[in-house]
Amino acid sequence: MVSIRPSNQRGGGDYGWLTTRHTFSFDQYYDPKFMGFRSLRVINEDVVAPGGGFPTHPHRDMEIITYVLQGALEHRDSLGTGSVIRPGDGQRMSAGRGIRHSEANPSTTDPVHLLQIWIMPDRRGYEPSYEQKAFAESEKRGKLRLIASPDGADGSVTIHQDACLYVTLLSPGQEVTHKLGKGRYAWLQVAKGAVELNGNALRQGDGAAVENEDKLQIKATAESEGLLFDLV
Repeated sequence: MVSIRPSNQRGGGDYGWLTTRHTFSFDQYYDPKFMGFRSLRVINEDVVAPGGGFPTHPHRDMEIITYVLQGALEHRDSLGTGSVIRPGDGQRMSAGRGIRHSEANPSTTDPVHLLQIWIMPDRRGYEPSYEQKAFAESEKRGKLRLIASPDGADGSVTIHQDACLYVTLLSPGQEVTHKLGKGRYAWLQVAKGAVELNGNALRQGDGAAVENEDKLQIKATAESEGLLFDLV
């Protein structure tokens, strides 16, 4: 079964320095029907204006993945990490017992477009940590590239949950398939373009929950970028 979460039904708002859309309940947006899916708790699509950013703020007991679609995002945290996240990077921050961080658009001319993703860990109280790796476009073009997993498989970043995140870049007509193990679920988020998921049409910003399916077929109908979560 495929259940579509249309882009135009998401929460969020426009705050001048930030335009944001929330797939699931977040901050001032609350919808009891959309509190997350399995261990996936947050997918926020953010566009941060030049020079804008999120000031230092705390997190705890959450696996936070930032995926940049366009532009660059500067990250600083209480572990002493200072980095710039660019398109193609897989970045993970395990908040664990507590961490503080800030995110800012260092450009004075260009916005940064990103997805902020929260996954609930398999237990509380992990040691806070940070990890970031670059994944070449060629590794995702016409393929599903694993960028986050519980065991760091295939050079992915490691998260504290039985969940895998794949990214794919597809040209029109290109197709990828993914087998779901018994008792597993999936969520597909269309970051750019338009695709068909097992025959269901999805456009940019749409998401889809998948259950009781043993195989996923993702076919692009436009130049597309998608994030696929394989979940328990």
